[in-house]
Amino acid sequence: MNELSLEKQVPYYEQFYHMIKKMIFEGKYQPGERINETQLAKEFNVSKSPIREAVRILEKEGLLVVKKSKVVVYEPTLKDVKDIYFCRMALESFAAKITTQMASDEELKEIEDSLLKTEKAIQANENANTIITLNEQFHNLILKFTHNNRLQKQVNDLKGLIYFFRILNFKGENRAADILKQHRSIFECMKNRDAEQASEQMINHLELDTEHLFEVLSSSKDKSTT
Repeated sequence: MNELSLEKQVPYYEQFYHMIKKMIFEGKYQPGERINETQLAKEFNVSKSPIREAVRILEKEGLLVVKKSKVVVYEPTLKDVKDIYFCRMALESFAAKITTQMASDEELKEIEDSLLKTEKAIQANENANTIITLNEQFHNLILKFTHNNRLQKQVNDLKGLIYFFRILNFKGENRAADILKQHRSIFECMKNRDAEQASEQMINHLELDTEHLFEVLSSSKDKSTT
């Protein structure tokens, strides 16, 4: 982390929050790895207070956990996938239905544009983070155009772990193309103003994601025991 530095105009806890989160998402901090607050404080010549605050926020988001007085990176489980994606299916299928019914033509065009950007990014062999962010944008726009702040908050409370699983979900051949195809199926129903089918296609998409994540985690577990 020697190439990293802190900016005085931005609160230190906020910088540590984004720094640690980024390193988790990039795999520089591995699941189960300890976050050493004392070492970070010494390395950046700051007190442990801003680091503890950053850790507290990340713990609340579920990306860090405390085990035996040690702070470690969250380790995904099959039960977590099942529980989180069950919540997503309930909330996002409803969001797809409402947005299909209520979104303006301009809002639907914005969703369609996000799919076109994703397609271009895949064709241009953009890096995985870029495509994952565009995939996230598709889901976020559907939530946004429900114009229901409470619904959006329910999903945002899971945002950290959802993104964590999006990264895992991207593993495997042709995943970007497969996910884009599923997104297009959802959008076609929305464009046709078929709210029920849009909702069903969202559930189907998230069920397929769940199945893929089960395979990824099971494969990772098998490798760790050999």
